[in-house]
Parts: sequence; C-alpha cells; structure tokens
Amino acid sequence: MPRKHLLVLRPDELGPGEHKTWRHLRGESGAPENPFLDPAFTTAVGHGRPGARVAVLHEDGTPVGFFPYEKGPLGQGRAIGLGVSDSQGAVLRPGIRVDPRRLLAACGLSSWEFDNLEAGQHLFVPHATERLSSPVVDIGEGFASYTGLLRANAPGFLKQTLAKERRLARQVGEVRFVYDARDPDALRALMRWKSAQYRRTGRRDRFAQPWITALVERLARGDDPECRGLLSVLYAAGRPVAAHFGLRSPTVLAWWFPAYDRDYGKYSPGLVLHLRMLEAAAADGIRTVDLGSGPARYKDSLKTRELPVYGGAVVRPVPGGAAYRLSREPARAARRFVSDRPRLAGAARRALEGAGRLRDR
Repeated sequence: MPRKHLLVLRPDELGPGEHKTWRHLRGESGAPENPFLDPAFTTAVGHGRPGARVAVLHEDGTPVGFFPYEKGPLGQGRAIGLGVSDSQGAVLRPGIRVDPRRLLAACGLSSWEFDNLEAGQHLFVPHATERLSSPVVDIGEGFASYTGLLRANAPGFLKQTLAKERRLARQVGEVRFVYDARDPDALRALMRWKSAQYRRTGRRDRFAQPWITALVERLARGDDPECRGLLSVLYAAGRPVAAHFGLRSPTVLAWWFPAYDRDYGKYSPGLVLHLRMLEAAAADGIRTVDLGSGPARYKDSLKTRELPVYGGAVVRPVPGGAAYRLSREPARAARRFVSDRPRLAGAARRALEGAGRLRDR
C-alpha cells in the first residue's frame, strides 16, 4: 500500500519544484489552463490573506495533490480568493481518491465553502447546492471564424458595435486599443469606474477591500507566463474610456474586472473593448475566454457555449461546521429561491440598483 501524508504550508513556502509539479498535475487532469487554479494566483492571494494555506498530499514521498484554501475563525474554510476567484478546487493526480471530510480534518477545517467550483472536481461536486453557468468564448480557430459565428448568433451586434467605434473616433478623437498595457493610471481609472458601478448596482464594492486592490496591483506587476495579470485599455483622444483587467494563462483568459467611463456610455466603449480584446487574444494564442458566472446581456451576445460551475460547501459534523450552516445556509437558500424565479430576480436587481443610487446621493 502506498504511504500517504499531508503537509500544510503557506503559499509562499511552496518552491519552484512544487509549482512545477502542481502545473504538471493540472495538465494531466485535462482541465483547461484556468489561471485561477495556478499556484501563482494562490501565492498572490497569500500575500494579502494571512489565513491562506496549501495542503500538499504526498504519496511515497512524492507530491500527488494540492488543495489551496483560506482558514478563518472556528476553522471555517473557503476557496482561495473566494469572492474574486472564478475557478476553484483541488489539483490531484488522476486516480487519487481522498475523502473530502478527512481532508478538511487534516487541514484543521470544520467547513470549506466554494462559489465557483469547476466541473470535474469529483471530490467536491457531490457537496454542491447550486449549479451555475459560466459562459465562454472559443477563439481557438481564430477571430475571423469567431466573428462568423457572432454574425450568425447575434445579428446586428457586431455591425452596431463597430459603427459605435467609428462614431467615437469621429466625435471624440482617435481611438487606440492596447492589449497589454502597463499603464498604472489606466488601472486606477478602471478601479474607480468599477467601484462606482458596484455602488450604483447595490453590490459590495470589491475595491473597498484593501486585499483585493493589493492583489490586482500585484498581479498587474507580474510576469509569470503561466499566470499573470493582463490590462487592456481602449483610448479615445489619448485618454482611457474603457478597460479590462483579467488573468491569463498560455491558453485561457479569465474575464475579471471590466469597466468604462460613463461619460462615453453612448458609444458602448466596453463592447468595443471586448471585441478588440477577443481579436488580440486570438492572435496571442488564447483559445478560450472565460467570461465568469453571473448574468449579463453582453455575455449572452459574445459567448459560444457555457461551462457548469458549482456553489456549496463541505461541512464536517463538528461545532464549527454547525456554526457555518447557521450563518451561511439560510442566505444561500434565499439566493437559490430568488435566482430560480426570473421575475423575482429582476425585481431584486432593480431594488439593489435603487438602493445604490440613493447611497450615491
């Protein structure tokens, strides 16, 4: 029988060898190279989250699995970067079988919560209570092939967006797009626009949380080809009017923080930016753009298919697990109730937007 043992480390205690093994195991699994499940993302989160840990599963002295997580009070755990991570789970050698509750016990966790568990995570999917859809854009066959599908599936969308780009150039000034911009001012503008959007729509402002701002800034400075931040900016008359900050691997671009200057809203600069990004990403070897879960009309226009992702939690029968259920399950059940009823979901969204407008007065 192979001998197994578990070692729990801080993310910054992982060395180059562990990073290489992590990525090798990820490749063996056949899963897409989603950058949120790369060790570089976990390490970046660890710089701002003191409870960040990685459980390294060894078999006969060889690492065969990595489980990144964050540990909170009473041992309540959560996916690494929960709230900003769009792909979560464990990285295991194919064929490895682990009891999830025993894994949590070995990590000192009473529960482990996830909200974007990727498909194929057989260890945790049985504990999911929500199944969500994450739209993706397939551009591996090139941008010309994709725009052909776009014309067929969303008649008029491409034509109208390109017409607005021309109007922006005529009425405001020269339009310029930079796919990989190293522009700190544009990044700060993006975060301001996004914060205003969160408040306007009644959502929690992620950039009001210092660790998220620091995480984005750290990833923006990174240069790891397996996982790094990518800032794309649309300029008009020399000033940024739309921007997106995402996370990329060699073949997957994760849509993360898109926003635009509302003063130029009539030109739909966000949609112009999206199209230019897809064109540049296809030329750069990106095969899949993951738009992330959550409804948005532009995602419906751009997507080529959807991937399932899951929300839920593994909970152990211990006091900390009971505390988790009491604190989180009622809210999760309420979200499911609302999301399963489109009319009610629309009313809730409008109420949040109204509250956001009142708060901004």
